Amino acid sequence: MPEYTIIYFNVRGRYEAMRMLLADQKVEWKEEVVTFETWQKGDLKKAAVFGQLPGFRDGDVTLYQSNAIIRHLGRSHGLYGKNPCEAALIDMVNDGVEDFRLKYIRLIYQNYDNGKADYIKALPTELGHFERLLASNNEGKGFIVGDQISFADYNLVDVLRNHLVLAPDCLSGFPLLDAYVKRISSRPNLEVFLSSDAHKNRPINGNGKQ
Repeated sequence: MPEYTIIYFNVRGRYEAMRMLLADQKVEWKEEVVTFETWQKGDLKKAAVFGQLPGFRDGDVTLYQSNAIIRHLGRSHGLYGKNPCEAALIDMVNDGVEDFRLKYIRLIYQNYDNGKADYIKALPTELGHFERLLASNNEGKGFIVGDQISFADYNLVDVLRNHLVLAPDCLSGFPLLDAYVKRISSRPNLEVFLSSDAHKNRPINGNGKQ
C-alpha cells in the first residue's frame, strides 16, 4: 500500500477533493496538520516549493500544487480515463474546475461581504458550463468524462458541494448537476467519509467564511 501523507492546514480548502478521492478508493493516508502559527514562522514556507501549501508525501517523493497532486493520484489509481483522448478531456474539465475554484476563493478571502450577492447572481453562467458538459456524456447519467469516475469528478463535486453551502438553491435550475452531486456523494465509501466527524468538523475555509 502507498504511504501517503497530507501536509496542510486544518481546513478542507484545496485538499478535500483529494481526501474524497482517497476515501472513495479505500486508500489510507496520514495527516500532517500545519497550524497558522507554524506557517507564519516561515521555515515550512521556505521548504515548500513555490512557498505554498498543500503538500503531499508519497513515500520519498514530496509534491506541492493541488492540481499536480490530484493528477498524480489520478494516474496512480486508474482515475485518468481509458485513453489519451479521455485523459485530455479530464484535464480540460479539471482546468475549468480550477478557474471556478479561483473565483470562489477570491470571493471567500477578498470580497465576501461586498461581493457575495453579485457572485451568486453570476453563478448560473458558471454552472451552465458544467451542466452542458455533463449532458454531453451519457445524457448526464454517469460521470463528467467517460464511463468511470476520474479525479476531475471528485474535484468538481467538492467545489459544487462548497457552493451548496454558499448558496443552497444554486443547483435548482441544473437538474443534471444536482443529481450528479447526489450520485457521487452517495458512493458507499465516499458517503462514509462525508458523514464522518473528520470531514464535518473540518472548516471549509481558513477564515470561517463559507
